[in-house]
Amino acid sequence: MIYVPRHFTSEQVDEAAGAARLARWRNPTGQAIGMKRLAFSRPAAGRLLIVYGNGSWTVGCAHYADGIQSVAAFDVFLLEYPGYADRPGSPSQEGIFRAADEALELLGTNQPVYLLGESLGSGVAAYLAGTHPGRITGLILLSPYDRLASVAQGRLPFLPVSLLLVDRFPSLDYLRQYHGPVGIMVDGLDRTVPEKFGLRLYDGYAGPKRLWRFPDGRHISIREPPEQFWGEVLNFWGRN
Repeated sequence: MIYVPRHFTSEQVDEAAGAARLARWRNPTGQAIGMKRLAFSRPAAGRLLIVYGNGSWTVGCAHYADGIQSVAAFDVFLLEYPGYADRPGSPSQEGIFRAADEALELLGTNQPVYLLGESLGSGVAAYLAGTHPGRITGLILLSPYDRLASVAQGRLPFLPVSLLLVDRFPSLDYLRQYHGPVGIMVDGLDRTVPEKFGLRLYDGYAGPKRLWRFPDGRHISIREPPEQFWGEVLNFWGRN
């Protein structure tokens, strides 16, 4: 119920990536671990790692690269989860966290690194920030939650979810170890991850934070022109 991976052949992935102006991102052994699009002007101002929601995939998140690269010269990297698209494996919290650790290591330390977490991926971003706090300059979390168990319990109120759920993605717990700027966006009509769970995360975070709240928005719907939204995110990161 947590993971809804989309599967494609390598040929389909390459065709879709080309249309989105993305290139394969490979680790030192040559394994494809996601996609990338470098900044159009050099040197880059930073690196953005995108970790997506349960029903998405890397190429499906190319619009985030479009938005942020329209306002800043960022190198954008998109992590593919094990078992998604044409990446081998099967999705699990442990496997996704291991893949995220590898991705962060490959980004190096010579430029600031920012994280974008979408829905389920907000828990992955919180994990990276909490376990590598010195490596992460700022976060933006779209339709996030305090703990995945809270969301699951809200959807299945008559089941003992806390006893059944194995992959818990406890975002609030991880963010207690991080002290950098965290932006959070919630949507008032979000039925996938109701906004109250994102507001709990926002209220529980003690570091510099900013909330974008769209009362008439549904799941992950940025109700502003993308250039305006991403400009506000960058200004928030820069001030903190």
